[in-house]
Amino acid sequence: MSLSTNRWNRLRYSFWAPVYDPMIRVFARQRRHSLRLLDPQPGERILIVGAGTGADLPHIPPGCSVLATDLTRAMLDAARPRVRAGVHLALMDGQQLAVPAASFDAVVLHLILAVIPDPARCLQEAARALRPGVARLLFTDMTRDFEDILERSRAPLSVTHDSPALMGGLFRHLLLRSPR
Repeated sequence: MSLSTNRWNRLRYSFWAPVYDPMIRVFARQRRHSLRLLDPQPGERILIVGAGTGADLPHIPPGCSVLATDLTRAMLDAARPRVRAGVHLALMDGQQLAVPAASFDAVVLHLILAVIPDPARCLQEAARALRPGVARLLFTDMTRDFEDILERSRAPLSVTHDSPALMGGLFRHLLLRSPR
């Protein structure tokens, strides 16, 4: 991925940040459903890659430690009103996560693989951040072929739940697990 691609993504998502919530409201029900599938428990560490304006944050139970990342400061500024105890925001590229390996119980990739320039690299990074065995990764997508992304990533993940595509085939929920 080139530096110019990152600049373009920062520019366009900075522009969209003030109007992003109304644009994604159509996915609110699917977002809540997928987070119920993830079943976050108090005490768990959760990484949200491409958190945008923080639309997932209200659906994660108190007592979870959450690191919500995004490529743009404008999106994180819009997410700030949703921050509560245990939730931290960080400016970060989902293709190069500045987090220790095996440090999260769960990773949320809501719609990010549909827009990130290198989705296979993002999935590799998410898998690297997961603790082995007990950890799980939640993925939702609209436009890209997940099986191809998983194969190209060579991430050691297995699918434990795959819901049928919703919204006319545009939205799919997958839950994955890292190996023991």
